[in-house]
Amino acid sequence: MEDFGVYAVFGVDEPPRHILSCRDGFHRSVEVQPCVQQIVLFTRGDWGKRDSVSVELADERNVPIIMGKLTPFNKCLSWDACEDGVWSSGATLTVKLHGGISDLLDPLLILSQMECTPECNPTVSVTLPGKRKRSPGEEEEDEMDEGRGKENICPNAAEKATPHRRGKNNPRGGQTRLFSPKEEQVVASVSQSHKVKGKQAKTSSQAVPLGKPSGRWGQTVCLIDPQTAILIGGQGAKMQFCKDPIWKLCTEDLSWVPAETLAEGLTPEARIGHTATYDPESKRIFVFGGSKHKKWFNDVHILDTQSWHWTLVEAQGKVPPLAYHSCSMFRGELFVFGGVFPRPHPEPDGCSDSIYIFNPEMAIWYQPIVNGEKPAPRSGHSACVMQGRIFVFGGWDTPVCFNDMFMLDLGLMEFSAMKTSGTAPSPRSWHGCAVLSDHSFLVHGGYNGNNALSDAFIFNTDTSSWSSLTLPQLNSVPRTGHSIITMPTTYKKVSRDEQEVFSESSPQTLLVFGGGDNEGSFFSDLISTPVKELRLD
Repeated sequence: MEDFGVYAVFGVDEPPRHILSCRDGFHRSVEVQPCVQQIVLFTRGDWGKRDSVSVELADERNVPIIMGKLTPFNKCLSWDACEDGVWSSGATLTVKLHGGISDLLDPLLILSQMECTPECNPTVSVTLPGKRKRSPGEEEEDEMDEGRGKENICPNAAEKATPHRRGKNNPRGGQTRLFSPKEEQVVASVSQSHKVKGKQAKTSSQAVPLGKPSGRWGQTVCLIDPQTAILIGGQGAKMQFCKDPIWKLCTEDLSWVPAETLAEGLTPEARIGHTATYDPESKRIFVFGGSKHKKWFNDVHILDTQSWHWTLVEAQGKVPPLAYHSCSMFRGELFVFGGVFPRPHPEPDGCSDSIYIFNPEMAIWYQPIVNGEKPAPRSGHSACVMQGRIFVFGGWDTPVCFNDMFMLDLGLMEFSAMKTSGTAPSPRSWHGCAVLSDHSFLVHGGYNGNNALSDAFIFNTDTSSWSSLTLPQLNSVPRTGHSIITMPTTYKKVSRDEQEVFSESSPQTLLVFGGGDNEGSFFSDLISTPVKELRLD
């Protein structure tokens, strides 16, 4: 078989160029001309004992634009600058062989990237992000010229101005080149050596191992089985959308695996304010809505966790583009409530008080007839499905922040305002929320229009009462736009036919990931706490 080599194609009209082989050494850098808008990198020949080829594309200041790697399973990477012009002044492509007879490097160096910073936001993704983002001051000036506010931004910017809404309706999907699920076997072995320590990780210009997601807010995390959760989307410093948008969390050892290349099909375009809802019956994740600066989405993407394949649904019926809404799964259907939707200029964007239902079997949206006392329009609220009821708490509709509680009876399709007792949370939006038991759920942190919050509360649906919660791991760090999930603790048991099965046991474990502090810091920490250790005041 021919000797191993790394090749690159610069632009659609250029022939492949030989970049690196064993005879050339184990490291080489190649200049990329400003006119090049597409790069395809691939290998040919026998890999032998080589582990991978690490790849870095850096701009003229030697600041990494994007990072990735080639492996025996992923033999090709494709990058497209499109309209972005992120290397308009030229760039440098650096490739380096690992494994075999090369120098024995730390495996973590094979997968390395920089945390979200004002200058860059590298990734394992194989498509480039949007244009380089303007500074917050420039964004604000443009929005004032357009007569719009700023609802569709992260509240964690350096300024503390009360957010307003902005944006136009321009939903559009993006396509990512994906590779074989076998990649998981290679990446997981490296990720196992870098366990998440649960320590707060603020945005920094220092390089960090690609053993965990970059700091972000506005992402979604959903549990698909007792051993696995999936992270999708998010936004980091200076409103840059994360270039490592999809991760798999192995809950047994709290290790992360980059997962964007593990599935095939059309992946969702980068976004925040979307929802990702898991259906345990069909074992599929439904991603709906969200926003990306002036883009708003009403698309539905489905990730089949059995076949690891993305599908963009061609849905019938009407649903507006929504962001910061809630989405609840009940009897196989998605119940979407509230959220921000765009209005034509010069009107400000509005909040919704409507319910839209998506039926996956029919691939259709419809609106039910809802009776009772409906909540006021809002976004950034939370919603929990418990015993055939959806409990809606908090949210935001400029300039009002809410701390009210509403209950939707899914049998009667009737809303009712709940009278609660005890110590209720202060008004907030973009808080974390998770079901703890059949009759209780947790509310933590959030944003009150000026500051991120760190307090935590538990609501008992049987008694309609609030209780404040002492949890040092959470109470010490204000955060908003974070994700909270609960997972069942499992133990293994062996049946008579010697087949290994898993069985759920109590207690559950609370997992908290990411978010921001409204002071310009974005977190990539993962906090794990047994539910039984939660102490009520």
